[in-house]
Amino acid sequence: MPYLLDSNVFIEAHKRHYGFDFCPAFWDWLIRSNAAQTVFSNEKVGDEIEVGDDTLRDWARDRGTDFFLKLPSAIANPLSVVSQWVMSQHYEPAAVSAFLSGADYFLVAHALAASYIVVTHEIPSTSSKRIKIPDACVGLGVKFVTPYQMLRQERARFVLGTAG
Repeated sequence: MPYLLDSNVFIEAHKRHYGFDFCPAFWDWLIRSNAAQTVFSNEKVGDEIEVGDDTLRDWARDRGTDFFLKLPSAIANPLSVVSQWVMSQHYEPAAVSAFLSGADYFLVAHALAASYIVVTHEIPSTSSKRIKIPDACVGLGVKFVTPYQMLRQERARFVLGTAG
């Protein structure tokens, strides 16, 4: 099953764990995995990344719609399923409004529509003040993993070359 990455995977990688300047292998792996039809994101996540004025924005622009997929034509029903689930839970109105107006809503619905595994740094929460992707995934039967779980499952290896 292919993966659909949350914006925080890209942002955290860029700012912390896999900076372009010291771990280009991570970014190369994403590109190769995308070419192999294993790793994607969607246009709503791309829109969130587009807000930045940095190397990550430029990298995402270079990937285009091959990486940051357009929402599927059959997205209306999954969006409805996700919104019904959100509205039936114990979340505060502000949390519901924030979720339904953000990329996370579309990411979960996209994964539901096309059987993707969502990849996010978010962890489940019992708070009623914010809807976390893992909580929506659990409630809707969508698989999710952390970026590290994805890398391990896909046997990604970032190995330094031998000194020669």
